[in-house]
Amino acid sequence: MSVMSLDDDIDFFEQVPIFAALGKQALQVLAIGAETRHLANGAVLFYAGELAEGGYVVQDGALLLEPNSALEIGRVAGPGMLVNEQALLTDNVCATTAIAKGPTVVVRISRNLFRKVLEGYPAAARTLRDETAARIGAWMHDLEAVKKKLQKSG
Repeated sequence: MSVMSLDDDIDFFEQVPIFAALGKQALQVLAIGAETRHLANGAVLFYAGELAEGGYVVQDGALLLEPNSALEIGRVAGPGMLVNEQALLTDNVCATTAIAKGPTVVVRISRNLFRKVLEGYPAAARTLRDETAARIGAWMHDLEAVKKKLQKSG
């Protein structure tokens, strides 16, 4: 990853919610295989519409994530935030353009690396599956509440 020690890299990944449940051994493999990229202010990491081949964790600095549509609102991803999470598991197109806001360091995790970690650590894969299912369930619950409010007002 960077000039940090392997233990520092593992500690960093433990702060990212999707990775926290994987366990130290799986995170060690992830840390060894991940790539660090240094971006200058204004550098584009990827463009909306490009095929995403993995995810990026912001290690230092920030990324402005600008949507492809004027109808959507951009957001900023800061340290510890994962960008393109879905691309860790499946073919995906970038929904936003990522632009460095000041000097920024990101850690790239390729889909192939992430899949190898999950294949090598099936217990971690099961934990990730369970946590993902819980998150989706919470989103569904929230969407149902929005639906009910819209039905009452409409």
